[in-house]
Amino acid sequence: MKRNTTIALFYTGVAALSIGIVCLSMWLRGGLNKNHQEPPVMVNAGKETAQQWFEIGKDLSAVNQANQAVKLSDLRGKVWIVAEFFAICPHCAVRNGEELRKIYDEFKSHPDFHITCISVDPENDKQEKLADYAQALGADVKNWWFLNAGDEKATHQYLEQELKFFGIRERTDPVDIESNGKYAHDLGFILVNRDFKVIGKWPLADARSEQGKKLDPHLYQRLKDELFARIREELEKK
Repeated sequence: MKRNTTIALFYTGVAALSIGIVCLSMWLRGGLNKNHQEPPVMVNAGKETAQQWFEIGKDLSAVNQANQAVKLSDLRGKVWIVAEFFAICPHCAVRNGEELRKIYDEFKSHPDFHITCISVDPENDKQEKLADYAQALGADVKNWWFLNAGDEKATHQYLEQELKFFGIRERTDPVDIESNGKYAHDLGFILVNRDFKVIGKWPLADARSEQGKKLDPHLYQRLKDELFARIREELEKK
């Protein structure tokens, strides 16, 4: 890979979900030590592996739900979460929307906290849809963006190659599309620090799944607590 400071964020596919959750849980518990200096090698399904977190190298320009032109680099100096979504994804609303709202309610009063959701379906998620989606979740544009970055291919490449979300897959089976939406995509939350560096990824939706609950009924709460603690820790840094 081109940069030495790179991470392969942990995520396995649905077929290996159980293994993925266990390994990520172990890593998170071990990685939330005082110094946060030596995260272990992790596997991002279908991608290379690396041993360090990374600074986001390339910027992304987009339009938010208020039709404002913004860039991710505008968030430098803040602590922020980035997630993938698309407006008609049933899982985004039920799983991630609820989780993001909990995080938002906890930290929205802090001036340096922000959430950013990037659409994997920019062709259909125009500004009006973004605005409706944001309104439904009670998101204020000042600290929670829903973004359309324009070209679909370029957006997917940025999410996969720059932010290291797992690969986005377009579904072709009409029944599958009706049940799950047009795209299969990563439901994990990536945390970025004030220095524009990715410092962790938390799969809360997977931990809440039936498989996750069977594997470890306490995993979801543990991961959530760890994420909240890490956000607080980063916000305290200047």
